[in-house]
Amino acid sequence: MTEIVRTDDVLGGDPRLDGRRISVLQIADMVLEADRSPEYVADQLDISLAEVHTALAYYYDHPDEIEMIRDRHDRLETSLAERATTPDHVEQ
Repeated sequence: MTEIVRTDDVLGGDPRLDGRRISVLQIADMVLEADRSPEYVADQLDISLAEVHTALAYYYDHPDEIEMIRDRHDRLETSLAERATTPDHVEQ
């Protein structure tokens, strides 16, 4: 059975499927937010149905950790959006 692991230098340390660059949050969002079936997600990500359910189990077993990851991602997206829309100060 595939395990959920965290590695600092892979996906920023977010929990992911062992041996893959597929995060628990990515799988959960596809199933829960995008309303895709676990079978569809398994097919699209080329993983087993068991791996999808392993990720979902981790997601539900660690709500505080997942919320912290979501908050971090949201802050990063906001920061990137602000930088993309704010011109750099250019000295002449």
